[in-house]
Amino acid sequence: MEYADIDKTTRPLAVSCIPFSSSSPSSSRFSPPSTAFQGPCAACRFLRRRCNESCILAPYFPPNEPLKFINAHKVFGASNIVKALQELPQPKRVDAVSSMVYEANARIRDPVYGCAGTISQLHKQVNDLKAELAMAQAELFIMQCQQQQQNANASFFLDRYLVSDYC
Repeated sequence: MEYADIDKTTRPLAVSCIPFSSSSPSSSRFSPPSTAFQGPCAACRFLRRRCNESCILAPYFPPNEPLKFINAHKVFGASNIVKALQELPQPKRVDAVSSMVYEANARIRDPVYGCAGTISQLHKQVNDLKAELAMAQAELFIMQCQQQQQNANASFFLDRYLVSDYC
């Protein structure tokens, strides 16, 4: 059997305990299950270094999501990501990683403006939709006025001719 024929997903997982606790409610988005060691995290795998239980990046870059780290690494660099995480208290790290990954993805899509370009685009879209809503409300108001005018004319016509028929 050649190396290319080996299915990499059938390897057994080594059981180990990964110490990670966070009081942040959004930490479940980034933390791997605490009962099974899944091998090196995406960061250690990409950097080709040994990943252990004290790896600061492991809780935030699980092995099954390598693009999160790859993009963040392209924009910020691994050492800057580690420095930022070490300076933050544990509960704020999840949100920091989420922000770094979002900014990195935005920078990959739009290298010049990044998140600012996305925000600007969304502001323009909101303003366009506000203008469209104002136009629709103006048209609705005009139609309501026309309907009231038609109802008033019909009422006047009925009152004038029906009253004259009975008199």
